[in-house]
Amino acid sequence: MSGKYRIAQLDDYTGTPRRRFPWQPPLTLSLRARASAESLPGTWGFGLWNDPFSLSLGFGGGTRRFPALPNTAWFFHASPPNYLSLRDDLPAQGFLAATFRSGQLPAPLLAALSPGVVLFTLPPAARLLRRLARRLIWQDAALVGGNGRYAAADWHIYQIGWNQDNVTFSVDGATILITRASPRGPLALVLWIDNQYAALPPTGRLSFGALLNPQPALIEIDTLSLARP
Repeated sequence: MSGKYRIAQLDDYTGTPRRRFPWQPPLTLSLRARASAESLPGTWGFGLWNDPFSLSLGFGGGTRRFPALPNTAWFFHASPPNYLSLRDDLPAQGFLAATFRSGQLPAPLLAALSPGVVLFTLPPAARLLRRLARRLIWQDAALVGGNGRYAAADWHIYQIGWNQDNVTFSVDGATILITRASPRGPLALVLWIDNQYAALPPTGRLSFGALLNPQPALIEIDTLSLARP
């Protein structure tokens, strides 16, 4: 089940403080892409986010960046055993069009609270924290295709239209999701593939790690554009 962690990533924010990330709404991200298989172990995707989970104090030349609550709009594939939803009525794995919109808490406060993540190892506490997180983080998601429609291993044109009060996801011109859970900017572009998993299901049993990947895994990007009106 477990393997060595691997990641390949392209982004436009490395070395940049979060407050100086380059993108604000209105913005349209469009790209043509395919994956090497329908269900690759781990996660992969492309879109916009605020890199919320890093904790860097600038050592080794890195950017000083405290943790933050997530703000994202992306196409995100998560294989089992990933379970990446705070809500029980939204899909938590598979190929998703997904957003997170969070309020702003003082960064030093979030950093100070970070050691409390140990509570997620206790199922009763994790279930409570998961419910509390819904009050701070607004989430929406929809599965992309199904029954062979929009198969991830085939070439498709993916588009994210990010506006101040809504986000529209489309594949080959067909709308997949329109949501009012529009992330707060500024955000940055990220395209990645890795073999990790993280799961916080309704049972509260937190698990995470790296998955075995017995064959090469990749995503191909043919064209990409970021356009403002």
